Amino acid sequence: MLTKDQQYASLAFDQVNKMRNESKDDQTKYGSMAHRLPVLIRKAGLAQAIGFVESRGTSAQQELLNHISEAVGVEDIAEYSRKAELAEYMKLTNDVMAALVWYKRFAVSVLKVESGMDEDAGGETQ
Repeated sequence: MLTKDQQYASLAFDQVNKMRNESKDDQTKYGSMAHRLPVLIRKAGLAQAIGFVESRGTSAQQELLNHISEAVGVEDIAEYSRKAELAEYMKLTNDVMAALVWYKRFAVSVLKVESGMDEDAGGETQ
């Protein structure tokens, strides 16, 4: 039986590895958001951070949300985070933060995206 951390690592590796088939720009935006999302969550909260990415993120950044949704076992992380009761919301936040550790690590090792490579990663889309 795998630990939750091992499950996150395995799934994140597979998902991030598939991003290697995307353009370098998409890889950079995906990886940069993997680095920035934990900070956004800590500063604004899970629902607000997810809402920000949904409203202003690129398709690659939206794909990161889809991947995280799958990792934590919810169909639509944005909707779930908006409707969850406090205890569920806190657990979801902890699960997302634990999963994001692996997305950040694999963004560096697989996609070669370091923190701060795309300063516009959370901002405007073209």
